Amino acid sequence: QVQPVESGGGLVQAGGSLRLSCAASGSIVSINAMGWYRQAPGKQRELVASITSGSSTMYADSVKVRFTISRDNAKNTMYLQINNLNPEDTAVYYCNAHITTGWTINDHHDYWGQGTQVTVSS
Repeated sequence: QVQPVESGGGLVQAGGSLRLSCAASGSIVSINAMGWYRQAPGKQRELVASITSGSSTMYADSVKVRFTISRDNAKNTMYLQINNLNPEDTAVYYCNAHITTGWTINDHHDYWGQGTQVTVSS
């Protein structure tokens, strides 16, 4: 069983910073692309940042200056550094990982974490 687990969310004042982590465990051969999504109340889930296995990154325009995505392949872990938080960043942040668990063509799946709540007070 493969399970990504997010951590690092919390309540923070506007202007503050947080570092989110996503650690994947289980029967993992390799982790390919990974991404951070967020879902604010009443809104659709949106992709905010992604990173390839070679650490190429991509960001949503709305977060490009303040968010930094990174990963440690040896630890099967991805990070999201969020600076200068504002109330519009309040959301549940989810980790998504495309993980290879075996050696056949069917052993590639997307896995989601349970999410970590980020709340920014003004």
